Amino acid sequence: MGDVALLYVGAALFLNGMVLLGKVDARASVPLNLFVGGLQVVTPTYLIASSGGDRDLILAASGLYLFGFTYLYVALGQLMRLDGSGLGWFSLFVSGCAVVYSALSFVRTGDPAFGMIWLQWAFLWLLFFLTLALGKTELNRYTGLVAVVQGISTAAVPALLLITGRWEQYQVPAAVVLAVVGAACVAGLHPALMPRFARPLSGTSPAPTRPAADQGAPADR
Repeated sequence: MGDVALLYVGAALFLNGMVLLGKVDARASVPLNLFVGGLQVVTPTYLIASSGGDRDLILAASGLYLFGFTYLYVALGQLMRLDGSGLGWFSLFVSGCAVVYSALSFVRTGDPAFGMIWLQWAFLWLLFFLTLALGKTELNRYTGLVAVVQGISTAAVPALLLITGRWEQYQVPAAVVLAVVGAACVAGLHPALMPRFARPLSGTSPAPTRPAADQGAPADR
């Protein structure tokens, strides 16, 4: 169930990234953010309720709430015309939690690919914090590009591998590819590359809620 939810996390990240890139009106992203946010709240609730107290299952489901609340926050912020500061500071909390989930993926569950995925989500939500809470609007376009890339590389593709039962087979190659993609995204912050991402975008809002997060985000398995 969590694997299917991850596929739609990819769709939300992709769409919210397009909002930041000025390709989609922010209010047009509200329905998908509401749907995916609701899904990311209902899914972990069901998984935890049916886990029988299994700590590993509860751990795997718990991260979904972080991103479900993010997407709902994005949608409600847009509908209520809130500024992005609250979502920005919440995104910092999500980013810190994602680092912990990454470490647990490497050490506890032995899943290096999802360890890399969580690290990339931590980076993306840190960008949401910088743009929303600290007002670093020059990072909007760059953040949108990262969200689009991560929607595909950290959510849609892994979800399809999980759903088709091929994740274990491609787990190690996936970890390597994800590490390369993550490094390339971070490299985009280099001052020599930033000018191309800092061009003003007419008719777009500087914040994910007026979307992306994920956004969130992400989501767990």
